[in-house]
Amino acid sequence: MTNSNRNILVTGGAGFIGANFVHYWLGQHTKDKVIVLDALTYAGNIENLTPVKSNPQYTFIEGNICDQGLIESLISEHQIDTIVHFAAESHVDRSITGPDAFIETNIIGTYALLKAAKQKWIDEPKSQGKEVIPHRFHHVSTDEVYGTLSPSDPAFTEETAYAPNSPYSASKAASDHLVRAYHHTYGLEVTTSNCSNNYGPYHFPEKLIPLVVTNILNNKPLPIYGDGQQIRDWLYVEDHARGIDLVLNKGRVGENYNIGGNNEWANIDIVKLICKVMNESFAEDESLASRYPNAKAAISGETESLITYVTDRAGHDRRYAIDATKTNDELGYVPAESFETGFAKTLKWYLANEAWWVELL
Repeated sequence: MTNSNRNILVTGGAGFIGANFVHYWLGQHTKDKVIVLDALTYAGNIENLTPVKSNPQYTFIEGNICDQGLIESLISEHQIDTIVHFAAESHVDRSITGPDAFIETNIIGTYALLKAAKQKWIDEPKSQGKEVIPHRFHHVSTDEVYGTLSPSDPAFTEETAYAPNSPYSASKAASDHLVRAYHHTYGLEVTTSNCSNNYGPYHFPEKLIPLVVTNILNNKPLPIYGDGQQIRDWLYVEDHARGIDLVLNKGRVGENYNIGGNNEWANIDIVKLICKVMNESFAEDESLASRYPNAKAAISGETESLITYVTDRAGHDRRYAIDATKTNDELGYVPAESFETGFAKTLKWYLANEAWWVELL
């Protein structure tokens, strides 16, 4: 479809990446209407949408993506022509101890969305002798579906075979396949993006970067799995939103696009960099010591002393790396942030928004 004014349904829009996408989209596309659907489970937080709550183009609906009837009614009521599907269970540790929720949300939920979209955009118009409604179903996936890499392996491309190693990545792989099948079998106009590890404002504190930041501020240990040499590509969340924007406006229907940050870091190096920046921040800004009196290691410039090695996670993938050449060549995608610049923005946000994250610890 063209990039004329859209009515977009954003699933999981109260989560970390979804909320940042909503902020970005309403800022960049001021005439589009954005309807957010979120079940407000532990990682979905209505406070994440505070910056847009007074925007007349924004509507929030509390509900579950597994409710096909609800999705169909929303498509009709709001004349939805675009779905951007973020809603997912995404924490690998939780998928190991409780995989059922991942199967339900990531597979069954995606299936319900696809059925609803097909019904409203394709089946109903055809049954009435009308043209198929111009539409787009964009599915947000992960690099974890590709499995793991050795230090010398080339980065994942869109042609890399799927080889998921955790219940989380397996559930996302299954959802990717369903999206592909609905395009090839029924003609649903879909695109899929596979992204690397996101970070930025509103990141739930169970994930590595906000966990390290908040633990330093509370003088708690910084847990490092195994030897800490697991390598990830880090993508600033607004760069991810820009990438999806490009896919929606320029991407070819039926295609997958990798969105990465060109920022491969070992976990231990990420943690040490955060420690260094936190030490410097407390040294340069004396007010931080009074605002965060529990951050004793940061106040003394010794945050690395909090690093604690713990037993490695079961089936822990060693390395992920995104090759975004296709997205760059076809869509002109280039991440704007290095890890250093993106983390500086992220830390500034966390230091200024203690009231948001303290309630989640």
